[in-house]
Amino acid sequence: MWKGSIAFGLVNIPVELFSAVRDHRPRFRLLHAKDESPVHYERVCAVEGKPVGWEDLVKGYEYENGQFVVLSKDDFKTAALEKTKTVDILDFVSPDEIDERYFETPYYLQPGKGADRAYALLREAIRESGRVGIAKIILRDAQHLAAVEAIGEAIVLTMMRFSDELRDLDDFRFPKATGIRPAELKMALQLIGNLEAKWDPEKYTDEYKTNLMRIIEAKLKGRKPRLLARDTGPKGAEVIDLMARLRASLEGKGGGQAGARRGSETPRRKAASKPVRKGKGKRAA
Repeated sequence: MWKGSIAFGLVNIPVELFSAVRDHRPRFRLLHAKDESPVHYERVCAVEGKPVGWEDLVKGYEYENGQFVVLSKDDFKTAALEKTKTVDILDFVSPDEIDERYFETPYYLQPGKGADRAYALLREAIRESGRVGIAKIILRDAQHLAAVEAIGEAIVLTMMRFSDELRDLDDFRFPKATGIRPAELKMALQLIGNLEAKWDPEKYTDEYKTNLMRIIEAKLKGRKPRLLARDTGPKGAEVIDLMARLRASLEGKGGGQAGARRGSETPRRKAASKPVRKGKGKRAA
């Protein structure tokens, strides 16, 4: 989807950019219920109530309710930065310093023609450094912040958010860690200990998508679908007796001596304030 180079210092390595994710969910179109014909959308003027052709459309920024500043194609060209076709690495930082909320979509950087050796050298240097490159890249006229890291045999570029795109935590109400009794914390740690597991991404599947596809396939064959079992766990957001729920959870998970031992141990990691993103922390050798 993009060809250019990784640039840092005086080094330039030709690369090609490929999406690292795929969307497996079924796609749907809106149909007219009466005859199952696809429905098309028209661009209708709010004042005239008539359809507007593409050639008659302009882009406007609404600075007040119903008041717009119209931007022309030349305005967008003026604002656009020069398309340098480079992943320009500005800094190398510790991954532990990056808030996980900054990360968005991952991409694979594949070496361009004749760049295998330089690509492998950069990948191993990044891996050995234990650092993540922070870069800027221009895609479709827009500038993006990106992280560059070594995962397995690949150099992975992950699009990031700029700092002003994150909402401030102070805009929300979060409870303080006051009033938590030691017994409650110990029991919660036991439950966490009972649910400890090694990260296995294949273990977690999209059951909703699976059921949708089974329904679609059954309709095509005129059969009744065989669906995955529904989650019958507690629903709602009512205030609960935390201790009672924790005890019930521990009993259901076979708590007891094994759970108590694990729960009483000091966690190897500090209490995480953010989820661990795939590829971060311990990297594949």
